[in-house]
Amino acid sequence: MMSDGLVVGADGRTRCWWPGQDPDYVAYHDHEWGRHIHDDHRLFEKICLEGFQSGLSWLTILRKRDNFRRAFADFDPRVVAGFGPPDVDRLLGDAGIVRHRGKIDATINNAARAIEVVDEFGSLDRYVWRWQPDKHVRPTGPADIQATSAEAAAMATDLKKRGWRFVGPTTAYAFFQAMGLVNDHVEGCEFG
Repeated sequence: MMSDGLVVGADGRTRCWWPGQDPDYVAYHDHEWGRHIHDDHRLFEKICLEGFQSGLSWLTILRKRDNFRRAFADFDPRVVAGFGPPDVDRLLGDAGIVRHRGKIDATINNAARAIEVVDEFGSLDRYVWRWQPDKHVRPTGPADIQATSAEAAAMATDLKKRGWRFVGPTTAYAFFQAMGLVNDHVEGCEFG
């Protein structure tokens, strides 16, 4: 590791320390994390996967992401909102995903809530991006990376009022980081 949370990878490029040398994690860091996402299906997918990640490693979820996409109809909220008890049983039996009834039920519930958000705001994108902080300072090292923010806590509170589940302030902030609402690539990272 270089100083201040940066590493030079086997490819000679300087990046944040957290993906280590795992190729899946490095690819996620370099090509996805922190990039602005405006596609409603990808936004819905990510907020659901952040909920599934709660208490687990993101790498675990990342490696199962294709299975999650298959199991949850590519995170199309209109399809997922129609899932019933046979689908829950199917999902609980799917070893390719995280088989946690509460998280599965929350994803189905949140799909219906996402449709309501789209009906009100025109898109999930319009709803989500209204929470982007006016100012955000890129971290200079790992100690500067926060676990949540006032905006993430406000979005989580609003989502809970709307009936969403498994979306607390820490999950909301991880979503902000992943979808590019904040740039938490450490200063000096070539990918930030």
